[in-house]
Amino acid sequence: MRADIRQYLVVTGNYWAFTLTDGALRMLIVLHFYQLGYTPLAIASLFLFYEFFGIVTNLVGGWLGARLGLNNTMNVGLLLQVIALSMLLVPAEALTVVWVMAAQALSGIAKDLNKMSAKSAIKLLVPEHAQNALYKWVALLTGSKNALKGVGFFLGGLLLSLLGFSGAITLMAAALLLVWLLSLCLLKQDLGKTSFKPKFRQLLSKSPALNTLSAARLFLFAARDVWFVIALPLYLASQFNWPHSAVGGFLACWVIGYGIVQALAPRITGNSKQQAPGASALLFWVLPLCALPLLIAAGISYNPQALAVLLGGLLLFGVVFAVNSALHSYYIVRLARADGVSLDVGFYYMANAAGRLLGTVLSGWAYQYWGLVACLIISSLLLLAAVGCSWRLTTLNIENSYGG
Repeated sequence: MRADIRQYLVVTGNYWAFTLTDGALRMLIVLHFYQLGYTPLAIASLFLFYEFFGIVTNLVGGWLGARLGLNNTMNVGLLLQVIALSMLLVPAEALTVVWVMAAQALSGIAKDLNKMSAKSAIKLLVPEHAQNALYKWVALLTGSKNALKGVGFFLGGLLLSLLGFSGAITLMAAALLLVWLLSLCLLKQDLGKTSFKPKFRQLLSKSPALNTLSAARLFLFAARDVWFVIALPLYLASQFNWPHSAVGGFLACWVIGYGIVQALAPRITGNSKQQAPGASALLFWVLPLCALPLLIAAGISYNPQALAVLLGGLLLFGVVFAVNSALHSYYIVRLARADGVSLDVGFYYMANAAGRLLGTVLSGWAYQYWGLVACLIISSLLLLAAVGCSWRLTTLNIENSYGG
């Protein structure tokens, strides 16, 4: 087997293992604390530090990856997740909200170190002239990650029912510790380490194209999470009396389907056997996405019990959003500099984390005061900003500004 393929498989295997525990941990916390009597909004607050530290980690992690090597940042991410899981093995009386938020903060750092390392490593494992192959590899990595995160939701619920909270956490920590030990042995040394020592002030990107793409990513993910993270589960439970198991199962299936569509994005965009997509594809795919939340809002405003409208709109939104996300993930890897790739990728995913945090906060605030329709209207406004950023990218001639 070629060395680059071996390294791709190691990177992907690490990412898959981490993602399974990440999805399972989220479901374990949601279900466990729901059983303890916490409200949905209180449970959502447990994840705020998880999202906030993602912003910091992507920025600083890119700098660390450039100085220390992506193999080291990926392995540190795996180890931190083991520590975060172990923090939850304290006695039940010590499992306070503050302690869980601290564990989730550490898990958020671990997750974004792992993701930044995986996405950056792909840039270095694909020849510069093989951009269509890069698109397919990035789409496969990203799509499989999201599909496995949905599987992780199922896994978390299953382990909780079979082993209990502590037993499930112990099993996941032990399995991830084994993955970490294997990664130490198999992952290439100094992967992605720069030929220069980047200064801390170099964390912020000076590329207009990369800054614009990052802004588009921020608006894109804020537009998803403003109605998906808190508002949608609460709406399904309150308006249609869905049990929490049904809400969690449906969201897990949605995430799995979303990941499958991401992996198939090169075929959907018509680039499976041709050259990689141009910048105009970003604008082409975000335009219909902008209209979908408004159409869903109109449907449920006319008939609040129109479950078919809501679920059908959600599924269509997921398909179009997944293609947008795959295109974005490809473009950041392609735009990033080969020497210092983690700096650019880290900056970009900092914007991604900021979008998730913004969407989470807006979701709870808007739903509490105005309901799901308001969340959907805000989503369309955020997507309109993403349209503006995407249009700007088509004027920057970014095909001639790739990092190489």
